[in-house]
Amino acid sequence: MQATLIADELSVSHKRGVVFGPLSFSADDGLTVICGPAGSGRTSLLLTLAGRMKPSSGSLFVLGEDLPRHARRIQRRTGVSGFHGIDTLEESVSVAAAIRERHAWLAPWWSFIRAVDDAEVARVCGPVFGDIPVPAASTMIWDLDEVEMVLLRASLAMMSRPDVLFFDQVEQVHSAEARRQLWYRLGAIVQAGTPVIASAIAPDFEMWAELGIDPTVLYMNQEIR
Repeated sequence: MQATLIADELSVSHKRGVVFGPLSFSADDGLTVICGPAGSGRTSLLLTLAGRMKPSSGSLFVLGEDLPRHARRIQRRTGVSGFHGIDTLEESVSVAAAIRERHAWLAPWWSFIRAVDDAEVARVCGPVFGDIPVPAASTMIWDLDEVEMVLLRASLAMMSRPDVLFFDQVEQVHSAEARRQLWYRLGAIVQAGTPVIASAIAPDFEMWAELGIDPTVLYMNQEIR
């Protein structure tokens, strides 16, 4: 398999201490899950891998690009979803408005951005939602359930056609059934050709086996399975 990323002695620190690392690992073009408890630096690690946070030491190559030297290139080639405060959606707007805003963000400044109807929502969200019903364009964000919310956020991230998707905190969906649906759809994104690197508190081995998913698991203590 082609290596999506290679990290060697990678770490991030600030004046209060070490955020994570040093970590040495690689990820292939499938599904990789980074596991560790809250406060272990999982989110910071994912942001570093996605070119959104500068490492303090070590070397990192993502999609063949050297980070942080080519951070701008990696930011354009990667998608991030599930990150609190980064891709959080305004609850008082509609699904159509969220998609139209994303279109505007991705398009050249001079482009005319058309109104988003149900057909456009289906086009954008269908590949991520799969057999889960896609919400109507007029649906307000606050009316989405937790699975619809995270899948909409992933759909918005996938609009840029990233070469790899980073998804933070699978446990933000609380029920076992919601988590099962999320894992299934992340696995489907991988099957469709986009590698996914996700974070979770702990592995879901039994659930993955039921779904036919076999991710690479990286623990924040450097153990790799």
